[in-house]
Amino acid sequence: MIKGIMFDLDNTLIDFMKMKKISCEEAISAMIGAGLPLEKEKALKILFDIYQEVGMEDKTIFQKFLKKTLGKIDWRILGNGIAAYRRVHTSFYEPYPHVITTLYNLKMKNIKLAIVSDAPRLKVWIRLASMKIDHFFDVVVTNDDSKVLKPNPLPFKMALKQLKLKPKQCLMVGDNIERDINGAKKLGIKTCFAKYGNPKIKKSGADCEIGDVKELLDIV
Repeated sequence: MIKGIMFDLDNTLIDFMKMKKISCEEAISAMIGAGLPLEKEKALKILFDIYQEVGMEDKTIFQKFLKKTLGKIDWRILGNGIAAYRRVHTSFYEPYPHVITTLYNLKMKNIKLAIVSDAPRLKVWIRLASMKIDHFFDVVVTNDDSKVLKPNPLPFKMALKQLKLKPKQCLMVGDNIERDINGAKKLGIKTCFAKYGNPKIKKSGADCEIGDVKELLDIV
């Protein structure tokens, strides 16, 4: 019997990549307006290529971008880019459809809820608070708590310990096969693949799959 559910955050409860794409598009447009001598599509490709190299949470991504494209940091261009990114980024935090009602109904079923995320602690809490869903979670484990990334077992073990549950009593819901699904399965945690967060994946290897988060109510 499932007594607890662990959730990945980005692309499981929040459409992180959509948020990132829209924020970066606005940032690039602002930088071009401030003098960046590149076409928007080319600039975006370069930016996301850098993201692939350094990770989606890199704090100095635009500095790296300008050094690669201009050979130096133009502070006027950088300032305009960061200002535009932050303006859009902070206003876009919205959960996927049916997330709030699903979390509410899971709590009504006395299911313990946890977040297990690779993102930094402050970013996780800002995202949860912005979506007004932070109060649903009994446990929140971030990269600052575990100091390692999934699929390392430590974040899952920390969540299990705080939930006071055994692996077989928990379900891990996530969009990343290696980090979320395979990482949890190694500990004997039941797994659920969030297809809506990573639709390109055809075979997840998870115990179950959902196309909408509300389907969790039928599983538990």
